[in-house]
Amino acid sequence: MQKRDYYEILGVSRDAVNEEIKKVYRKLALRYHPDKNPGNKEAEEKFKEAAEAYAVLRDKEKRQIYDQYGHEGLEGRGFRGFSGFDDIFSNFGDIFGDFFGFGNSSGARSRAREGRSLRYDLEFTLEDAFYGKEEEIVFERLETCMTCNGSGVTPGSEPQVCDTCQGRGQVIRSQGFFQISTTCPSCHGQGQVITDPCKDCRGGGKIRVERKINVKIPPGVETGSQLRLSGEGESGEHGGPRGDLFVVIHVKEHEFFTREGHDLICQIPISFVQAALGDTITIPVLGDELNYDLKIPRGTQPEDILKVPGKGMTGLRGQKRKGDLYIKVTVKIPQKINQHQRELLEEYAGSEGLTLSSEKKKKRKFLKRKGK
Repeated sequence: MQKRDYYEILGVSRDAVNEEIKKVYRKLALRYHPDKNPGNKEAEEKFKEAAEAYAVLRDKEKRQIYDQYGHEGLEGRGFRGFSGFDDIFSNFGDIFGDFFGFGNSSGARSRAREGRSLRYDLEFTLEDAFYGKEEEIVFERLETCMTCNGSGVTPGSEPQVCDTCQGRGQVIRSQGFFQISTTCPSCHGQGQVITDPCKDCRGGGKIRVERKINVKIPPGVETGSQLRLSGEGESGEHGGPRGDLFVVIHVKEHEFFTREGHDLICQIPISFVQAALGDTITIPVLGDELNYDLKIPRGTQPEDILKVPGKGMTGLRGQKRKGDLYIKVTVKIPQKINQHQRELLEEYAGSEGLTLSSEKKKKRKFLKRKGK
């Protein structure tokens, strides 16, 4: 089923500001809220659809990606919408609680915490950065323990009220005329202590599991680029949302090309004959062609730089223009030449009006012999 346009869902223009988007979403969320439409499947879908549109358009980064690439661009960067009503309420609890008076209670919201975000360092070649790549990555994250459903206690048991704070999570100490409230040192603010911990998670409520996902690397990324995969971090506390996974890109050095932004730079050696007379040589490039016929102009000098437009790196995030390729020319001087080559070069030097030191020495030796 093809997704509808987010701007169409909320009924706002593409240049709508955040306050306008939030105001419209509040009205739609109130109209289609499941508490006001029990058993109405159509209202449930509209409620979820509006929440997904609001989540994207209120976020500057997600909105920019959507404007450039549409739904596919968001999916390629890990955004998959919401898993259910609880996920929506945990993300937009301030709207439902403050404006509508339903959703999670204020106490539950205060205890709910987002899970820890994770980092994954991914290294690949310059060719992969040029074309883009889909890569399977494997990492570990903390998941809610399925044995105890995150409670940390053995199934059938219950946590006990903390004796130190009597379930308040805070202890009050008097200092002179003042009373200071601090987090309970026994239960760490939970108000409960676990006396019979779950054997699988040892009372922590979470277990470490291995996770495999496919990551789509867009063309044009460079070292230091980050991909944010929403909801791929560790599970939250007390119903809070998951954290995110940040994939940090590292591009390996290339044996032939160096990179500056979207431009590529390489160095090509040619002979002094090619430099003087001009030539066409084949050089490697990145792209569908793989090779490119480069024209060496007559009279090319050492250290000259030749530019090939559009043969650099692919533009990132919708930039249509590619970078350029810059070729630095080096001229090779032969260390050994045969007699015929020497004579040709001496003849050329003579045509230029040059008298080489080797020729002067020959003349002096000739004159000495003639004088004898």
